[in-house]
Amino acid sequence: MKIVPLISGKKVAVISPSASVHDLVSSLNTHHVGALVVSADGKKIDGIVSERDVVRAMPGKLDQLVDMHVRDLMTVDVIICKPDATVAELMTLMTERRIRHIPVVDEKGELLSIVSIGDVVKAHITELDDERRALREYVTH
Repeated sequence: MKIVPLISGKKVAVISPSASVHDLVSSLNTHHVGALVVSADGKKIDGIVSERDVVRAMPGKLDQLVDMHVRDLMTVDVIICKPDATVAELMTLMTERRIRHIPVVDEKGELLSIVSIGDVVKAHITELDDERRALREYVTH
């Protein structure tokens, strides 16, 4: 199954690299997401920042955290995918790279959406349920 149905109509939350950590945490909470794409213009991906990045910055730097910016925490080597990627490909990639979010880009490399591990698991469960139903119908008819 391709990921196109997973991203259809799905907005991606972005944040500026110069935003404060306070703004980052507020945005994660407001959007009810675990990661934001870092982008100055909403098209070009500058990085990705997650809840994990905030937590990892805390030990030994808790007093400095309020003065930090998204650019200080973000991952710059972002794993991306195209809309024609499959759920199976993303499951493998997320497992191997130990990541939970993958931005989706068009042929020009511009941001289209983002796929989370939750999206991928839900789609995989749907695929398994569809297969199970089809097999049950095949066997009973």
